[in-house]
Amino acid sequence: MKPVHILLVEDNEGDILLTTEALEEFKIYNQLSVVRNGKLALDFIQKKAEFKDAERPDIIILDINLPLKNGVEVLEIIKSDSKTKSIPVVMLTTSSSETDIVQSYANHANAFITKPVDVVDFLKAIMGIEDFWLNIVQLPKN
Repeated sequence: MKPVHILLVEDNEGDILLTTEALEEFKIYNQLSVVRNGKLALDFIQKKAEFKDAERPDIIILDINLPLKNGVEVLEIIKSDSKTKSIPVVMLTTSSSETDIVQSYANHANAFITKPVDVVDFLKAIMGIEDFWLNIVQLPKN
């Protein structure tokens, strides 16, 4: 498997820790970058400010409920930019709101996953992301 760079956009420390541990345990990635709000996510993806030398992620795991800019706003900007629209974006959120689901897909999310409350189910969700996005499909080259 080729090296994979995942950008995790999440503000909840517990979810960051759980996701990071799951990814490390299952050796899903070679590089993980974490940002904790929507503005930093855009700075990272657009290589601005402190992220001017950041490597383009192969996949973005994006929460909806974020400070400064919510995940749907971030998604809309990512998918409207010709330089970043090919990056797969998986919405991983506590929301199961039909409005959030519809808005995410309307803004070209590649997948929408509601975070399971149970730790084992959460790990299975992370494994599902790994299996589909990193083993089955072909990702665009940077």
